[in-house]
Amino acid sequence: MNPSMMKGVLIGGIAMVVLGASGVTYQQLTKPKFAQVVTSKEVFETVVTPREHCQDVQVTKQAPVKDERRIAGTAIGAVAGGLIGSQIGGGKGKTLATIGGAAAGGYAGNQVQKNMQQKDVVTTTERQCKTVQEKSQKLVGYNVTYRLDGKEGTVRTSFKPGDTLPVKEGKVDTTPPAEAAKS
Repeated sequence: MNPSMMKGVLIGGIAMVVLGASGVTYQQLTKPKFAQVVTSKEVFETVVTPREHCQDVQVTKQAPVKDERRIAGTAIGAVAGGLIGSQIGGGKGKTLATIGGAAAGGYAGNQVQKNMQQKDVVTTTERQCKTVQEKSQKLVGYNVTYRLDGKEGTVRTSFKPGDTLPVKEGKVDTTPPAEAAKS
């Protein structure tokens, strides 16, 4: 190979390296460092939290019955009925009226006591509790539509973006700004 040819090959090789390096540098310089934010929409999650809800409630119950067989009412009714029956008629009729009056009075006294016992109530205050499910909304991030190199894309960020998002190695970086500053 003659010396001028060697010089040409050498100069051509150097020129290729310089042009190639300048092309890479130009590409790196022209790569966008930021993507333009088109829209940003909040994303919420519904959180359900169980909570105990208690309140004081007035409760009415039948009072405890002391004379379940209603003996007192029956006895008082029988005596009263017998006295009234003894005022009627004479002889055997008086005896029958007294017995009939005692029987009717005993039954009536029993029923009167029953009605009185049913109406005898006690009102107390009771604490009643139940579990209720409280719902709340929690912000979990933002769906961000961006424009990069003339194309639109969507990412989710954990922070509210500004007008732009940083681009690293040709991709949108969704690292929160405080964390990105640390690295």
